[in-house]
Amino acid sequence: MSRFGWVMLALIVIGVGGFLSMLSFGGGEVVVPETSAPATRKVTGGATALVLPIAGYPASSLHRDWGDPRDGGQRTHQGIDLMAAGGTPVVAALPGTVEKLFESARGGHTLYIRSLDRRWSLYYAHLKGYAPGLTEGQRVAQGQVVGYVGDTGNAGAGNTHLHFAVSWMRAGDGWWQGEPVDPYPLLAGKTASS
Repeated sequence: MSRFGWVMLALIVIGVGGFLSMLSFGGGEVVVPETSAPATRKVTGGATALVLPIAGYPASSLHRDWGDPRDGGQRTHQGIDLMAAGGTPVVAALPGTVEKLFESARGGHTLYIRSLDRRWSLYYAHLKGYAPGLTEGQRVAQGQVVGYVGDTGNAGAGNTHLHFAVSWMRAGDGWWQGEPVDPYPLLAGKTASS
């Protein structure tokens, strides 16, 4: 074999070895370096993958609206709107801790859940209300009802939907901080029971 052939073989072996080293064959969680782009990270709350935040919501109804203009082009949409009937249960998409219950001019009744590993913040807006007894600092299980679809804030009367947003959090980030991540590819193909 020529020298070029040996070099190509070595590069192929190194490439295959690198690919195999990224595969997970066990139940352990893959730790992604903080330097990687948020869109390339798998959202997990420990070892649990993100699920749809509305109970029984059909994945086929998801609509990508990340980046759409808002307020006459003054800002862009940094979440996904899930249209649903008012009062439909909203669930924790990851197990975590209720970090903040907040009343906002834009979002109305809102809530923030921080994942158990503290790397992700989930934002729920335009809620009709919170689940009875829900408090800041409370641990919630994945799929647990945390609120109900509504039209509060700037949603507009009768425009019942859930605005759901995901942020990548760095150590020390507060509930209002983090780097927004497009939730659509994270939710596509998922169901609240998966």
